[in-house]
Amino acid sequence: MSDFHQNGIITDFHNLTRRPLEELEADLVRFSRRRPLGLILPSLFSELEGEALDPIIEALAKVPYLSEIVIGLDRADRDQFRYAREFFARLPQHHRILWNDGPRLSALDEELGALGLSPQQPGKGRNVWYCAGYVQASGRTAAVALHDCDILTYDRGLLARLMYPVAHPRFNYAFCKGYYPRIAEGKLNGRVSRLMVTPLLRALKMIHGPLPYLDYLDSYRYPLSGEFSMRTEVLDGIRIPADWGLEIGVLSEVHRDHSTNRLCQVDIADAYDHKHQPVSADDAATGLNRMSLDIAKALYRKLATQGVEFSAEGFRTLKATYYRLALDLIEAYDHDAVMNGLSLDRHAEEQAVELFATNLIEAGNAFLDNPREKPFIPSWNRVRAAVPDLPERLHAAVEADNTGDV
Repeated sequence: MSDFHQNGIITDFHNLTRRPLEELEADLVRFSRRRPLGLILPSLFSELEGEALDPIIEALAKVPYLSEIVIGLDRADRDQFRYAREFFARLPQHHRILWNDGPRLSALDEELGALGLSPQQPGKGRNVWYCAGYVQASGRTAAVALHDCDILTYDRGLLARLMYPVAHPRFNYAFCKGYYPRIAEGKLNGRVSRLMVTPLLRALKMIHGPLPYLDYLDSYRYPLSGEFSMRTEVLDGIRIPADWGLEIGVLSEVHRDHSTNRLCQVDIADAYDHKHQPVSADDAATGLNRMSLDIAKALYRKLATQGVEFSAEGFRTLKATYYRLALDLIEAYDHDAVMNGLSLDRHAEEQAVELFATNLIEAGNAFLDNPREKPFIPSWNRVRAAVPDLPERLHAAVEADNTGDV
């Protein structure tokens, strides 16, 4: 059985023995009789043509404990949506595709937009938000997991370990975050988490002093992982960013709404590889460049809600403090890679740190220059208060897309 220890902030389940998949799934089948389980898959249409998603769906087709699979499909025209219906038809579980660009969901989005309630920009956050609304309207599940569709090393054990803490009837966890080593093809990966988030959190603590929120975020082994699970009711009240600050935004919201003794993280894989984002140093709208900007803004917004004051001079100090800490970490990562027989390009690492340091200032300027920005998508609680029948109409629209002619 798995051991666990308390790291002082959240419970950390580290899989010491790697229980056989058959045992985990047998337990989850029993748990699901009392607490039905579901899965959200946010996807671009292009991922249906990639090398990762087909094996993921083949694996999910064998999962015995899921009551529902909800696929959020972005950037798909009519023919591509029809192709997607055939692509996912092999799933034996009840499954539905949200055709986010289709006429029915677009009409609902326009209605919400007229009320100032729709997501302000396309992206993963918007996709996940609509899937969360559908899951609540469907009412088929009591706990739900979410993972990305570009995992090249996917296996069913990843999902089973991710779901276990929120599915177990004796556990009281409302939210679980997955983590894993970022190693693939003999290289140390996970640059944004290693080289930006970790030194940035520590720089913020040095400048602004110990804050429970910063200690909480720093307790996650991999805060930027795209894999998490939660009780379905958690989806009701959280507000998430529409941009690439989604993961940090979700962690911030569950910290706001729940005691830390109801939050946990779990080791879900021995190896993990996925589609790697380019740095895109010359294009602030894509790749790790865009990701680092969005993450920094998400952190600034959250800290501002806790009374932290920011200024242009403060952001310059933050940049300098971060830069020194990040360079020191590169040294440690280099030694770690050597000890484990891995490769690490120190030149590329330092280039990434230079870009992230610059983006701390750019994100700070954007934060200061746009005080009226609405960074979060409204919670589904608020949507229902404004438009009580919207979830039911969302459910009906998805059913019509999936079962009728389009």
